Amino acid sequence: MADEELEALRQRRLGEIRAEHGDPSADPSQQEAKQREAEIRNTILAQVLDQAARARLSNLALVKPDKAKAVENYLIQMARFGQLAGKVSEQGLIEILEKVSQQTEKKTTVKIIFLLI
Repeated sequence: MADEELEALRQRRLGEIRAEHGDPSADPSQQEAKQREAEIRNTILAQVLDQAARARLSNLALVKPDKAKAVENYLIQMARFGQLAGKVSEQGLIEILEKVSQQTEKKTTVKIIFLLI
């Protein structure tokens, strides 16, 4: 085998190993796609949220990233279907947050079982 072929095989195998272990540097095209998606999301959110609402959503993302992502998805979906009349104010965002919280609310139950020996 030529050195070039051996090096190509090594690089391909290294890429496969990185992909298996979730290394983000494994596939530059996936990184670019994720970056483009993030830019599109930010652009849409900048168009539909006023400054105070964006600040509140950013603060929420620091504390509860999964809830912030759900709210972002909800806002983007509403924007795509034309359900937003103008920019969402901070109060409007609070109402949306309450709706999302109610939908994702987890109810816990505690059962106490006594064993008599």
